[in-house]
Amino acid sequence: MTGKVTIAGLGPGADAFITPSVAEAVSHATDVIGYIPYVKRITPRDGLTLHASDNRVERERAAHALDLAADGKQVVVVSSGDPGVFAMAAAIFEVLEENLDKWGHIDIEVLPGITAMLAAAARAGAPLGHDFCTINLSDNLKPWKVIEKRLRLAAEADFAMAFYNPRSKSRPEGFEKALILLKSICGDNRPVIFARAVSTSEETLRTVPLQDTSADMADMRTVVIVGSSQTRTINTKAGAWVYTPRTYG
Repeated sequence: MTGKVTIAGLGPGADAFITPSVAEAVSHATDVIGYIPYVKRITPRDGLTLHASDNRVERERAAHALDLAADGKQVVVVSSGDPGVFAMAAAIFEVLEENLDKWGHIDIEVLPGITAMLAAAARAGAPLGHDFCTINLSDNLKPWKVIEKRLRLAAEADFAMAFYNPRSKSRPEGFEKALILLKSICGDNRPVIFARAVSTSEETLRTVPLQDTSADMADMRTVVIVGSSQTRTINTKAGAWVYTPRTYG
C-alpha cells in the first residue's frame, strides 16, 4: 500500500467549521498526528491510531508522519485553523527538504482550513475588507527585532493587521511593546478587536479603541485584529459591526 501524508486544518474550534475534504481525509486515515488539543478533537475508531504530542516538537512530529507514510500508512497531520498559517504544513516541508533522499517519494497533500483570523474577522464584520497583513508575535522562531520591524512598517503602510500568539506566560512583554509601538505610530483611536476562542463555548469578542488597549486583554487563545486608519464601526440596533471599506481614502 502506498503511503500518504495529508496536512489538514481543523478550523478554529467548532466541528461545523471543519471542511468536508478534511473530514473525509480523517475518515480514511490510519494514523492522525498532532498537538494534544487538536488530536483530542478526532473521534477514536477501529483502525485509527492517534499520536498526540506536546507543543514545540513540530519537527519531530513531521518526521514521524513522513516515516509512517514511508511504511505505507495513510497519515493525517492536524493543525487548528489552516495548516499553512503558522502551523504544520511549513514544518513538514522544512523536514522534507532536508531529507529528500529518504522521503522525496511520499505523496503529500495540504487541505486548507478556516483560520482563527478569518473566523474572528467574520464575527466582527469585515475588518479585513481592504489590504491587511498577518504577523505572528511569538519570538520563539524569530528574533523580536524582526517582529518589531514588521510591525513598524505595517503600521506605516496603514495595513489592517491580524496578530497571532500575542501573549503568553513565558512572553508577557512582547504584546505590550507591540501596543506601545502601534500607539506611537498610528496616533488615532482605530478599533482593535480581541477575539478569543472563536467558535467555541469560551468565545469572547471585544472591540476597544487603540489608545485604550492593554496587554492583559489578550492571551495565547486570542487573535487580535487592528484596523487601519480607514476602519470604521457601525452601531445598529442588532449590535456593532467593524469593517474596512473596499475603497481607500
